[in-house]
Amino acid sequence: MYLKKWRTVTILSVTVALLSGCASTGTSNTTDGLIGGAAAGALAGQLIGHNTKSTLIGAAIGTAAGGLIGYSLDQQANDIAHSLGTGVNNDPLAYLDPNQDLIVSNNGKYVKIMFRDRMMFPTGSSRLTSSASYKVGKVGKILREYPQTIVQVAGFTDNRGGYNYNYTLSRNRAKTVSDRLYRERINNPSYVTGCSYDKPLVPNNSERNMALNRRVEIYLYPNNDVRVDPCR
Repeated sequence: MYLKKWRTVTILSVTVALLSGCASTGTSNTTDGLIGGAAAGALAGQLIGHNTKSTLIGAAIGTAAGGLIGYSLDQQANDIAHSLGTGVNNDPLAYLDPNQDLIVSNNGKYVKIMFRDRMMFPTGSSRLTSSASYKVGKVGKILREYPQTIVQVAGFTDNRGGYNYNYTLSRNRAKTVSDRLYRERINNPSYVTGCSYDKPLVPNNSERNMALNRRVEIYLYPNNDVRVDPCR
């Protein structure tokens, strides 16, 4: 009996470790999480038990764990979008629409919330407008329900002015958003990044395009393995 319990716990531990890899290669939704989890669990079971029964046990454990990862991402994205009065929008072209000031997306690895600067800050300032503070606060309230989620906030500018000036402005804006999230008494691990005018969505060759490039993005990761460099 003790051996069976030890084997099951060990399979679970190995499965969770393997699922970090599943997440980093694209658990796009709950269904994909179930499939990836089953595969990881089966592999863990075979590695631990070297027999069919252990493989089946591992597949069952992995299916449950993988489903939780997929569900958590989907649920988190839906909760945040709903709280902000919008839906989840995974269309990459949405970022090029000047009428889209707020986009919540879920690429299967992490959830991203994009805010255009024009709805967030006065020109040249890192102080949040009252409406922006209200919206960011809503995101913070949702994050209380996901304390394990890793938060990264990144700021982006257009290319007017020097790189260092824009780096400082973009980082200060990202920090302001991060600070507002934490005023909601969340305890999530977090990172703040200023990208200056690196990684523009479109060339900075018109007022319209520059407005598209000025933004703040909040990344919500299930684990560190799927973290990205938002500036690249």
